[in-house]
Amino acid sequence: MASQARPGDPGSFRDSVSTISKEGNRAWIYPQKPKGPLYNKRTWVSIILLTFLFGTPFIKVNGHPLMLFNIIERKFILFGIPFWPQDFFLFVLAMLTFVVFIILFTVIFGRVWCGWACPQTIFMEMVFRKIEYWIEGDYTQQKALDKAPWTPDKMLKKTGKYIAFFLISFVIANTFLAYIIGIDQLKLLAVDGPFAHMVGFIGLVVFTFVFFLVYTRFREQACIVVCPYGRLQGVLLDRNSMVIAYDYQRGEPRGNIHKGEDRKLGDCIDCHQCVNVCPTGIDIRNGTQLECVNCTACIDACDNIMDHVGFPKGLIRWASENNIANKERFRFTARIIGYIAVLLVLLTTLITLLVLRSDVETTVLRTPGQMYQQLTDGTISNLYNIQIVNKTFNDLPLDVDLVSPAGEIRYVGQELNMVRQDSLAEGVFFIVLDRNQIHQIKTPVVISVKSAGKEIDRVETNFMGPNTKQ
Repeated sequence: MASQARPGDPGSFRDSVSTISKEGNRAWIYPQKPKGPLYNKRTWVSIILLTFLFGTPFIKVNGHPLMLFNIIERKFILFGIPFWPQDFFLFVLAMLTFVVFIILFTVIFGRVWCGWACPQTIFMEMVFRKIEYWIEGDYTQQKALDKAPWTPDKMLKKTGKYIAFFLISFVIANTFLAYIIGIDQLKLLAVDGPFAHMVGFIGLVVFTFVFFLVYTRFREQACIVVCPYGRLQGVLLDRNSMVIAYDYQRGEPRGNIHKGEDRKLGDCIDCHQCVNVCPTGIDIRNGTQLECVNCTACIDACDNIMDHVGFPKGLIRWASENNIANKERFRFTARIIGYIAVLLVLLTTLITLLVLRSDVETTVLRTPGQMYQQLTDGTISNLYNIQIVNKTFNDLPLDVDLVSPAGEIRYVGQELNMVRQDSLAEGVFFIVLDRNQIHQIKTPVVISVKSAGKEIDRVETNFMGPNTKQ
């Protein structure tokens, strides 16, 4: 969304990114250490999310990870439920549902996900930034340290910070790798050594250096330059969206406050505290901007100043443009209702498919390039390949029977009578039918797959034969 000018001040429009100087160089951001009730709530939310992130790889269901995203081996487990490549359509539908949810959430609440739940922001502001404050001090001390010559004190602080950043990046890399290969494989990497698992070790090294560079140098640029969601919000927000907003009706014209004066200006005393605490370096008083991640640090800073000068809180607050300009309350527009309807349809479809999802998936195909065979006893046979995917964590005994028409299944090689947990079983067999069962070139056949006497899947295919229909 474009920056909004203050009334009577067209010069407040901004045509450049806050972290780039007029010369085109990187403008380094030194945000002031935030504090306040919203920051405390963000801290607790971050603790909960970080606990979930780092603790989930150690949680197992029936001996398997609670969450696994093994792209290499195409094995996925979500909340203890295994998914196979055959379930890819469910993944696509789930992603589509999530995208629509994000769109709806953004239309109503703006970019609050970025400031409160995005891993990039949580790690940067709630982990790495806190360590930086602890070692180097607040923003003024950090500026002074960076400008100071290389003394033993500066070398000690910088070295200590980078060592801490690298160790945390290493822990994060191990955690992300655990989501890909599983905690057991990660333990083997540690026990057996890197040379026994070179692929995993290389992945660990790459992840570690990527996280280290992101949180030491790239920082807020990940939100401003790389993240597509920041661009997406520009076309999703409207005047009814709830965002972090400055009440220019109440705050303008801004100006310094003087003791005992009969103030004729707005409530904004131009203290720049909202700018000082911003992790992306913007001035929220210029309106909703691309860089704003809705972290609410500016709300805490402004409310604290309002308390000190005796003005009401809420000069910067969660509000829509319509609320500030016209004092309108939030309302559900036709656009929001449309998104809700689409989301409900997708969510209902996804839940229905998940409920109806079979634990076993069977594929039976005629062997390509093979014609039917006429046997000496007068019967006709077709050759088939069968694949049975066991999506559960239990071994399943199998019985593959021909339901219709009446006939016989004859295996080539070993009979398919077992499929291991979370694996694929394959076999080859002939279906043999009497000639009197064949009345056309393609005869539909139905095959039943049973386990412990209970039918777990049923498939249909075609049987090729001579056309004997009179």
